[in-house]
Amino acid sequence: MERSKKVIFVSHCILNQNTVVPPLARAKGPYRDIIDAILDYGIGIHQLPCPEYRHLGLKRKPMTKEEYDTEEFRKLCKDIARDTVSIMKEYLDNGYDIVGLIGINDSPTCSIMGTKGILMEELLALLEEENIELNLQDVPIDYYDGEEGKEFIHRLKEFLSNLNKI
Repeated sequence: MERSKKVIFVSHCILNQNTVVPPLARAKGPYRDIIDAILDYGIGIHQLPCPEYRHLGLKRKPMTKEEYDTEEFRKLCKDIARDTVSIMKEYLDNGYDIVGLIGINDSPTCSIMGTKGILMEELLALLEEENIELNLQDVPIDYYDGEEGKEFIHRLKEFLSNLNKI
């Protein structure tokens, strides 16, 4: 079968809400509507590791960006960012298109739009150094699968359908 040779990088919790701090989870498992939209366009999904989970595990409490912004946590995010850029370069060197990066708005780690999360600060800085430009999206803070999330899913599908014209 011929591959689409298109891949999108996503924050960990898009595929696994089980790693989200319990009061902040917004789905039972994955964000099904987001994943379905990506799959409908034949785009591969590359899941980023969750630095918060790696750093403090499942029983962590909700924390702000300022609380996470320690030398140890930032080093973890830099290491993940370096590994991610290496993976992206492997895809690019082998003729793949990286169609974008989806983060989580208002996340202390994975927010892209507005105040950037710590992982995204580190990742976007490395991507800039490597001259790798990506389309960036954030899952809105009020997104839930189903009726409540239709506006974002519509925007995501519009974005993904434009990629298929390239």
